[in-house]
Amino acid sequence: MIEQGMKAPEFRLPATGGGEVSLEDYAGQYLVIYFYPKDDTPGCTNEARDFTAHLDAFSAQGAQILGISRDPLAKHEAFREKHDIGIQLASDEDGSACEAYGVWVEKNMFGRKYMGIQRATFLIGPDRTVVRAWPRVRVKGHAQAVLEALRNAVATR
Repeated sequence: MIEQGMKAPEFRLPATGGGEVSLEDYAGQYLVIYFYPKDDTPGCTNEARDFTAHLDAFSAQGAQILGISRDPLAKHEAFREKHDIGIQLASDEDGSACEAYGVWVEKNMFGRKYMGIQRATFLIGPDRTVVRAWPRVRVKGHAQAVLEALRNAVATR
């Protein structure tokens, strides 16, 4: 998994709102990338809502937020509309970004092993260096913790 101090891997993915999005698009600004397992599930919905609720505060610090999962773009669009999600979502259907960031992992549920996305968040600085990584996210309070880390990074820059 990508860790603090490492260069963030490049990606180019289809995104909500039309077109594609890449790491290069955010050069010179902070970016919060959060990987999540699946649209329209309780944890993923709460996480997207929490980041949306703090969107103005992130913007005030000069940061953008991007959610990434392997769901198709049409599902992302429906998810955003259904839950009034204000952040951009990108579709990593082939899993290339998940692999690059190290979040495509073996999981175990009720004794059944399978591959899936480990919920993780990365705060990437203007120079594309990972300022902070959260490898195993618990949703409750996470968006606020990321915002505090962003504020600290901006203050010490």
